[in-house]
Amino acid sequence: MPYDLNALAVFALVAEEKNFRAAADRIGVTRSAVSQSIRKLEETLGIALLARTTRSVALTEAGERLYAQIAPSLVEMTDALEAASNLQRRPRGQLNLAVSSIAESFLSGPLLARFARQHPEVKLHVTVTDEEFDIVAEGYDAGVRLGEVIAQDMIAVPVSGDLRQLAVASPAYLEEFGTPAHPRELANHRCIGWRTSPRVAPYRWEFAENGKEFSVAVTESITTTEMILMVKLAVAGAGITFGMEDSFAEPLARGELVAVLEDYCPTFPGFYLYYPSRRNMAPKLRALVDYLKR
Repeated sequence: MPYDLNALAVFALVAEEKNFRAAADRIGVTRSAVSQSIRKLEETLGIALLARTTRSVALTEAGERLYAQIAPSLVEMTDALEAASNLQRRPRGQLNLAVSSIAESFLSGPLLARFARQHPEVKLHVTVTDEEFDIVAEGYDAGVRLGEVIAQDMIAVPVSGDLRQLAVASPAYLEEFGTPAHPRELANHRCIGWRTSPRVAPYRWEFAENGKEFSVAVTESITTTEMILMVKLAVAGAGITFGMEDSFAEPLARGELVAVLEDYCPTFPGFYLYYPSRRNMAPKLRALVDYLKR
């Protein structure tokens, strides 16, 4: 006996909403059309699927069993149709990203520039921020942060290799005040610290020794929320500072800064683009994810 698959989809909506009017509103038809569809399905099956009163709608035992069996299949069919539709939809619209200020490999320019050239109808808006917040609640499509601080329920795609943090200072500073041999000796030095915002305590400097990680709460003579200023202050001889190796790459190459305590600075997983798990990813975000994976 042939069955009306549209009627099954209508039945699933009523089962979810427990209300004929709400189900009708979701698919843009009248309440009577929904009621008629359910009645025909029940007549075809020869059994009641819904128990109706003037105030409520409830599933019968047969209705419960039918819904439990068809619901997963309906989701799979919806996903398949959406995936097929996405193949025909061009990436377009504004793509909002929240990116850590120290994600140097992502923010350096070439990576985003190539993506923009390949997808001219996608308008990138990049907010550079180190504050922690819910990217979904704040309206962002995705974010870029260190892998170790990304929530486990997020999907993550690597945008850099392994990284490490370094303690650095200018040659002039080290000549005048000496070079620390161990992180605990930083207590005797002028230090330049970084914090994500004025409301947050300065970042604790993290090291490792014999495979064990430890942090050092240095006493900063200067703190800033601006990484560029931190680097400039170190180059000017204001003290020892600590941050991502990439942030110091150019002054290190020019000899304006010197790395210290390197034996205590191990590598760790780098930056990831992260976004919430979604059945139907917007084409603009899918384009960026596929681009990064390539």
